Amino acid sequence: MKYDMLTILGPTATGKTQLAASVASRLNGEILSADSRQIYRGMDLGTGKDLADYRVSGVDIPYHLIDLADAGAKFNVFEFQRRFKEAYSDIRSRGRLPILCGGSGLYLEAVLKGYRLTQVPSDKQRREELSVMSLEELSKILKGYKKVHNSSDTETKNRAIRAIEIEEYLLLHPNPDFDFPEINSLIIGVRFDRDTRRERITSRLNQRLDEGMVEEVQGLLNSGLTPEDLTYYGLEYKFLTLFIMGELTREEMFEKLNIAIHQFAKRQMTWFRKMEREGFEINWLDGFLPMEEKVEFIMKCLK
Repeated sequence: MKYDMLTILGPTATGKTQLAASVASRLNGEILSADSRQIYRGMDLGTGKDLADYRVSGVDIPYHLIDLADAGAKFNVFEFQRRFKEAYSDIRSRGRLPILCGGSGLYLEAVLKGYRLTQVPSDKQRREELSVMSLEELSKILKGYKKVHNSSDTETKNRAIRAIEIEEYLLLHPNPDFDFPEINSLIIGVRFDRDTRRERITSRLNQRLDEGMVEEVQGLLNSGLTPEDLTYYGLEYKFLTLFIMGELTREEMFEKLNIAIHQFAKRQMTWFRKMEREGFEINWLDGFLPMEEKVEFIMKCLK
């Protein structure tokens, strides 16, 4: 095979995991998750892990990079790269096909572009200096170091402080301390038209609520996580926490969360189009195709 890896990407609710598992079943593959929230244990329905999708024809498909850290922990791209490299090398050493699957654009690019990252330690003194500043002041400092591509860097003071900490560390330590392999990957994208994507998102949200997503978030709060811990993860965890805390009615929670997920899917597609402009070839699949036709399309592309 001329490729080192297969990548299956797409916005949320497009059936990526089922497709990846079906291909893995045919090609003796193992799946590497590229989802920035599925790494957390106990955050299952809210992150859409869909673990049942990893079972094909009665056989469990091996998966990696899921349930790596406890809920409440902060996991970064450097740590994701490190854990990916370990799993990828292990899969390749056993003669199996690595299949990267997910929709987190930053995590996908960290692998496909081979970001050369460094682990940045905390600077307690600098954090104390920055903590007395407003978010607006922190944002100005950060913009002085870089063009802010990731809007989440300036969503909260803590994130802005960490982003500044990283930028200032890299000024003093410009050489990365982590090598990452060059990977030649076939990239497959799964997409639906806008209206269908919205319908699938809403339907999936209703399903996850029926399956106990509110109870999952309540359980995380009961385990000792604070509302601030959970709202950090955004989307489902933000709005469900607000509902549980009595700040939103169930109807308000559903409406706001549904809209937020639609907006998130739109941002995912914007990121994938950016990847294409930067030279990545994404072979797009019509999400309406039967599973067998999707798999056959990928098989032909791999040859």
